[in-house]
Amino acid sequence: MSLKTFTREEVKRHASEDDLWIIIDSSVYDMSRFVDLHPGGAFPILELAGKDATDAFYGLHRQEVLVKYNRYKIGTIADEKPQVDFYEPGSLSKVPYAESSAWMGFKSPYFTDSHFKLRAAVRKVCDSLAAEAREFEDAGIKPSDEFMQKMGENHLLAMNIGPGPHLHGMVLPGGIKGEDFDYFHEMIVHEEIGRWKVRGFDDGVIGGMVISAPTVLNFGSPALKKKIIPEVFAGRKRICLAISEPYAGSDVARIRTTAKRTADGKHFIVNGVKKWITGGCWADYFSVAVQTEKGISMLLVERGEGVETKLIKTSYSPSAGTAYVTFENVLVPVENLLGKENKGFLVVLSNFNHERWVMLTGSSIACRLVIEECFKWANQRLVFGKRLIDQPVIRNKLAKMISSLESIHAWIENITFQMNNMSYDEQSDKLAGPIALCKYHVTRVMHDVADEACQIFGGRAITKTGMGRTVETLQRTYKFSAILGGSEEIMADLGVRQAMKKFPDGARL
Repeated sequence: MSLKTFTREEVKRHASEDDLWIIIDSSVYDMSRFVDLHPGGAFPILELAGKDATDAFYGLHRQEVLVKYNRYKIGTIADEKPQVDFYEPGSLSKVPYAESSAWMGFKSPYFTDSHFKLRAAVRKVCDSLAAEAREFEDAGIKPSDEFMQKMGENHLLAMNIGPGPHLHGMVLPGGIKGEDFDYFHEMIVHEEIGRWKVRGFDDGVIGGMVISAPTVLNFGSPALKKKIIPEVFAGRKRICLAISEPYAGSDVARIRTTAKRTADGKHFIVNGVKKWITGGCWADYFSVAVQTEKGISMLLVERGEGVETKLIKTSYSPSAGTAYVTFENVLVPVENLLGKENKGFLVVLSNFNHERWVMLTGSSIACRLVIEECFKWANQRLVFGKRLIDQPVIRNKLAKMISSLESIHAWIENITFQMNNMSYDEQSDKLAGPIALCKYHVTRVMHDVADEACQIFGGRAITKTGMGRTVETLQRTYKFSAILGGSEEIMADLGVRQAMKKFPDGARL
């Protein structure tokens, strides 16, 4: 049904509480039935009855509100065209620096047509899931099985683990062959999921899986891999990594969880506790660091008798499923040993570079999304009769944020290129230090971006809903990146110690 057209004079005649029309960007809305339902009270709408409310609306609400309440739209203003661009799901942003440079029209030595195809396809999929992701985040509940299986159907779970034989034979979004998938493809997947802007929910969906599935892929027996990996990648089962304890975080050697062999040698009996386990509340499987008679080892423990999980309240959403896990006389088949007994450190350390690199990509996109919103807000927010962007101090804040973001993103792209062109052994030898230093730098940048963005958004930046919610999310959750996967202090020290190993004996001033 086509909408009617009106003149502005006609709209002016509908200016009472029972007959209330407003104009927003050349569209006419009948607010008569909504005025008493308005969360902000009737006064803001009554004040604009019969008038153009475009500036007032965009000073108070996100654009998605118009989509949500589109049923109140009754027509348009004759001979006028909308001046505000609506975001089309699956499209690229036109705001400067809102996309990485290769997607802003700049030349890149890294990205090929394959990467552009994947991003276009994955963005459409992720955009279609975004509203549902936010609902779970806001409600603080478990990501549903249906949601996980949607991700599985589109191979979004499998792609989060990186390139490898587990993708071979698959046709990925955009028609990309699994054999052609590289770390730049994976970077794109992490960035697109990050665009949901729901950090806790993200970790509940993929955080635990990214750091635990590789322990089975790389160290599990063929039978174990055949059982576990397909159902995890399909979204039917969930897995997490259980290393940290109340007694031991980064100091893995101090873990107290034990695994003792039964008399017949067929099982381990696991006892102990784990803490701060991302996704632990939702997990069906736990990749667990234990002390056996021979030393630190890794076991895959299936949820069952003797396994209990309790939610830990953290700064971000309960949807992350951060758990306190107890194991009481849990019987685990010896076939569930990951790698060799007393070689648990090797299993733990094997995925650290990839885990930290994943955090780099997520941190970078989190900053980029906040900067985009700061740029938009500075252009539409009026203070003392001027836009915020007209104030030199605001432009200076944007300059600081943008330059910091682009520097870390360039470093991440360089590291990603090295990962694509180095063997695993060469990566282990050369990249542990740079990745650690980059993670340290990235989380310091997150701190600065969150701080500056809060000043730009003011009170909205400390409000979980509305205009500043993306900024509020970053300032509330960036410390997760600064602590998880190795704290800033440990990353800084590791980076320099790795450099010291390469320091030439004869170097002098």
